[in-house]
Amino acid sequence: MKQAIAGVALGFAAVAALALPGAAGADPAPPAGYENCTAAWNAGAAPLHRGDPGYAPRLDRDNDGIACEHDPR
Repeated sequence: MKQAIAGVALGFAAVAALALPGAAGADPAPPAGYENCTAAWNAGAAPLHRGDPGYAPRLDRDNDGIACEHDPR
């Protein structure tokens, strides 16, 4: 029974890691944020949500809390 519970917990952790924006495969946001949306997309971090590392209001043109929604490349 303990193995089943541990397996379920591990499964939830894997799903949570995949659901986090910018989690796997993304370069960490530079300290000053991204220069522009192309840089965020190239780093694998876009789209950025308010509160995410690298989010900046200047990147969120429609002020909906999601920056760099469309790939500019």
